[in-house]
Amino acid sequence: MKYFPLLALQALLFGCLAFPATAQQELLSDPEIYEKKYFAGRCNIPQYDADFIRRIDINNDGIVDAIVNQGDVVCDGERGPDCTEEGCPYNFYLQVKEGGYFMIATAHMYAYDFIQRFGNMVFVMQMHPKYCERTDSKPCEMTVRVRGTKFLTISKK
Repeated sequence: MKYFPLLALQALLFGCLAFPATAQQELLSDPEIYEKKYFAGRCNIPQYDADFIRRIDINNDGIVDAIVNQGDVVCDGERGPDCTEEGCPYNFYLQVKEGGYFMIATAHMYAYDFIQRFGNMVFVMQMHPKYCERTDSKPCEMTVRVRGTKFLTISKK
């Protein structure tokens, strides 16, 4: 009798694990089409600068991914409608080998560089000082690399 609670807990856990996850993201055929469709529905006259989308391999898996800079959208004459004092939204999409993309992150940034450091490609992101736990006005410089589907912070200054 004293083993009943343990068996009941095991049955509950195994029962929960048998159901498929329903929160999985749907793959997008192309993030550029997805983002432009969003702004076409939001703006009467959307315009896109040349740097609206950048296609690079952000996680070093040999597959070209995508970064969308929403600051390079002009919506009814307003540049970067979601930009704030913290920067503009950037959406990061990974492409899977089976085809399609999924978003792994969104960040408000001023700008970024994608450079090689110690043999790895990393992002050096210019962000609001609060992301470096500062209250001054100098931008935070955060160095991040992407491994698999995760952003790993290397340094903040």
